[in-house]
Amino acid sequence: MTSAAPQAPQPVLAAMPVWRQYYVLTKPRVVQLIVFCALIGMVLAVPGVPSGAEAWRMVVACAGIWLVAAAAAAFNCLVEKAIDARMKRTSWRPTARGELRDGHALAFSALLCAAGSAVLYFGINPLTMWLTFATFVGYAVIYTVVLKPLTPQNIVIGGASGAMPPVLGWAAMTGDVGPEAMILFLIIFIWTPPHFWSLALYRVEDYRKSGLPMLPVTHGNQFTRLQVWLYSIILLATCLLPFIYRMSGWLYLAAALVLNAGFMGHAFKLWRNYSDTQARKTFRFSLIHLSLLFAALLVDHYLIWTL
Repeated sequence: MTSAAPQAPQPVLAAMPVWRQYYVLTKPRVVQLIVFCALIGMVLAVPGVPSGAEAWRMVVACAGIWLVAAAAAAFNCLVEKAIDARMKRTSWRPTARGELRDGHALAFSALLCAAGSAVLYFGINPLTMWLTFATFVGYAVIYTVVLKPLTPQNIVIGGASGAMPPVLGWAAMTGDVGPEAMILFLIIFIWTPPHFWSLALYRVEDYRKSGLPMLPVTHGNQFTRLQVWLYSIILLATCLLPFIYRMSGWLYLAAALVLNAGFMGHAFKLWRNYSDTQARKTFRFSLIHLSLLFAALLVDHYLIWTL
C-alpha cells in the first residue's frame, strides 16, 4: 500500500508589529495619490507662486485630507475583512488575518476622521471639512457597503468619491467650488473605470472568489476590455477640457495628447489581443498617465503665470 505524497507546507506570514498593522490599514500608496491630486487642486487655485501663508495653508489642508482619507481606508479594510481574506492581493492585511480587533480598527478610523475633520474645520474652512467628510461617507459607506456588493457599475458610480480630491484642494484655497475644480473632478471620474477594470481583468479569479459583482465576473473578459477601450477614448476628450476652458496652455495640451495616446494604445492592445501581461501594463500606465497629466497641469500653470 502506497502512502500519499506529502503536501508542501503553506507559507506562514510573520505577524506584523502593531504600529505597522495600523499603518497598513491606511493604504498609504492610495492615500498618497489622493493627497497629490488634492495638492494639485490647491496649487491651481492660487494665481502665481503661493505666498508663505498660502503654502502653510496647503500643508494644513493636506494633513487634514490625509487623515480623513486614511480613516476611510481603515474603515474599508474593516468592512471588507471577510472579502479581503478570500483575495490573494489583500489576504495579508491585518484585519483579514484577524491580527487586529474590529473594535481597535473602528476606533482608529474614527480617531483619524475626527482629527482630520477638526484640522480642516478650524484650520481651513467648514466647506472643505464637509466636502471631505462627504467623500469619506461616499467611499466608506455608499461605495464599500452599498454599491460594491450590489452592482457591476460600482466603480463608475463610486468613482465620484475618488474624484473629489482636487475639489477639496480647490475649496481649501478659495472657499468655494469653481468650474475649474469640476473639470479636474471629471478627469479623475472618467479615468477611474478603465484604470480599475484593467486591474480587475487580471485579478478576475480573486473577485470571483470574493463574490463581488465586478464587471469581468458578471459580463466577461471581452465586454470589460471593450469598456476599457471606450472609456480611454472618452478620457481623451475629457483631458482636453483644461485647455479648452483656458485653465492651461500648450504645454499641457501636448502632454495630454501624448499621455492619452499612450493610454489609448494600451487599451486598444488589451481589447484586440488580451493577456494578463497587457492588462498589467495598462493598469500601470494608467497610474503614470494620471500622475504625469496632473504634473503637466502644475508645470503649465507656473509657466502661464511667469511668462
